[in-house]
Amino acid sequence: MKERITFVHKPNDAFDPDQLRLDNDALVVKSLKAAREDRITLSPHELPQEVWRMLKQCHELHIRWVSLTTYDAVAPFVSRASSGLHIFFTPQRNRSADLLCPLLLKVFGEHLKCESPEKTFTGLPVTSERFASSAAFQYHQLLPSLTNLIIYIQQKICPPLDKTCHAKATALSSANHVDIDYDAISQAFVLRAFFQQAPGSDVWDERIQSLGEAAAVEVGVLANESPTKPEELSLGGFLTILGEDTKPSMLFLSSNLVPSNGLFPDPTLFSFPSRHHLVTSTFSSTYLTTFVSPTGLHPTLRLTFPVPAKPPSPSCALLTYLILPSGLFPDKYQLSSPLFLASKNLRAIRSLSGETDLEAPDWVIEKWGSSLLIELAPPKGHANAAKPVSWNADIPLHMRYLPPSAGGSSEVQLPWPTVFWACTAEEGTKMNVNPFDRVNLGYDGLFGPRTMFYHLEPDAGATGLVESLAVPVLDLDRATWVEEVTVGVVTLGVVWVAWKLFEVGLKDWRNGKDSQKKRQ
Repeated sequence: MKERITFVHKPNDAFDPDQLRLDNDALVVKSLKAAREDRITLSPHELPQEVWRMLKQCHELHIRWVSLTTYDAVAPFVSRASSGLHIFFTPQRNRSADLLCPLLLKVFGEHLKCESPEKTFTGLPVTSERFASSAAFQYHQLLPSLTNLIIYIQQKICPPLDKTCHAKATALSSANHVDIDYDAISQAFVLRAFFQQAPGSDVWDERIQSLGEAAAVEVGVLANESPTKPEELSLGGFLTILGEDTKPSMLFLSSNLVPSNGLFPDPTLFSFPSRHHLVTSTFSSTYLTTFVSPTGLHPTLRLTFPVPAKPPSPSCALLTYLILPSGLFPDKYQLSSPLFLASKNLRAIRSLSGETDLEAPDWVIEKWGSSLLIELAPPKGHANAAKPVSWNADIPLHMRYLPPSAGGSSEVQLPWPTVFWACTAEEGTKMNVNPFDRVNLGYDGLFGPRTMFYHLEPDAGATGLVESLAVPVLDLDRATWVEEVTVGVVTLGVVWVAWKLFEVGLKDWRNGKDSQKKRQ
């Protein structure tokens, strides 16, 4: 087992090296205001047997869970995905993956719509064959919390008396996003959790203990520095391996934070190319997602940008990636008209996969839904406007017929889409050297390996990252009389038709009798 804990504080957050203290084989953190990522790597023998049996059917498996509430991202943890549970999966060649869905239901909850990968998952298109990090199949479902996962870890993975393990599992309830990765080549099972801040507090106060010789624990307290190249991120701070180091190693720090006691080596700079960045300018750094009212059965999803759209570089394209549940779908024929797209500030569909049948009701759909990557077309005059001018991009969607329910209304929930600028890095840039890299997000496999994503942040004033639609359906509470009247009408209709047929037969029989009498 290996564990890596990384704290990253913002430049404007006050930090003093005295907030860190090595105490034998532990690191004491005092009043540290920072974002945090925990990364735990397990070997196959440390996993429950049922998990290992399932993983042996997978060539690769990537699970992404994102909270339904807003949070602030901080570099290098800036990649975005829509809220809910994402699963990206590639099976072993010529092997069935019949254990995957049963285990997902056990770990994340019985309410998941997952019968089997063949029936429920959708194919993930890859436009660049060179981008080998992308899985073959995709799945998504909204999942408000990780309660079932926490219980599973505590009961199946943590030793009964290991309070530290139980506490770490419980802390997942406060995570903003959680990643689980496995690939058959390395056979490493990696769990990562990101926390915008300490649960229930703005600061971290804790003692991080070494786990002994069998488990290495590396801790870093880092801050973002000014990078030397646009595609890079630069970090500086303190690093230590618990149980091995007698004092933290220091990377590059701002001059006002370098201790003057001579105990630390000369500062150095830790830089690496990054696939994901934040939009740092004031132009189009946030967006808001709503449904245009009234919604009806053909709702329009509106993305609102409060300020003009200015790309990081002239070659960049502004795109949005939508995760659509089975009850909603886009009409690819409607979205193929250039004039119609231009009227909605859209440019073109770049990718559409999943369930796109235009006529099927929701109760016959086996797949989880569909995903849509569409390029936006910001108004050209807005970027050069003297004053900020907001603009909208409208994406037309369509509802499927939903099953009847008590009350005559059903709810369809749509997670906010991700919005980003896609730009091309310089030739020769190697993104895979980033120790905090995050791939298999659904949209990244649709681009080449040198693509950089500049993410826009959801509006901070949003109450959540999910939009809900109330859809009228057949009311089961009032459907009894409909059934009775329908049976009555059908019965009367059958009787009427039978009577008419009897009249026709009777008339023919009488006519036949009259003809016989005349011939006689």
